[in-house]
Amino acid sequence: MALYAALLYYPEDSYWTSPEEEQFSAGYAEFGQAAGAAGVLRGGEALHPATMATTITVDGGKGGKVVTSDGPYAEAKEILGGFYVIEAADLDEATRWAAQPPAAWRGKVELRPVVPMSGGAAQS
Repeated sequence: MALYAALLYYPEDSYWTSPEEEQFSAGYAEFGQAAGAAGVLRGGEALHPATMATTITVDGGKGGKVVTSDGPYAEAKEILGGFYVIEAADLDEATRWAAQPPAAWRGKVELRPVVPMSGGAAQS
């Protein structure tokens, strides 16, 4: 079994917190219940709007000056609004699950394999 991060992207002007998007809340709850009951959901959370983000850069490499700025790193038409961590046998199974929450038809879901970590270092 492998872990996949399903990153939920929304149009900035129709973010999940906007009143007109509340009608889709039940769809997220249904997905969470179904994926949880199937044993594939390992975690996930909604994120506050990108306007609440802080971007961090370290000038000069490790130990350098820490510089912060308000807002997201990239400007885009669609913004990251949440994520799920899905455990699946393969990419096909993960794709079937990632296509179910409303973000898949209201925006986009980016599916990425999670790199196994052990002691803070990636395993190959």
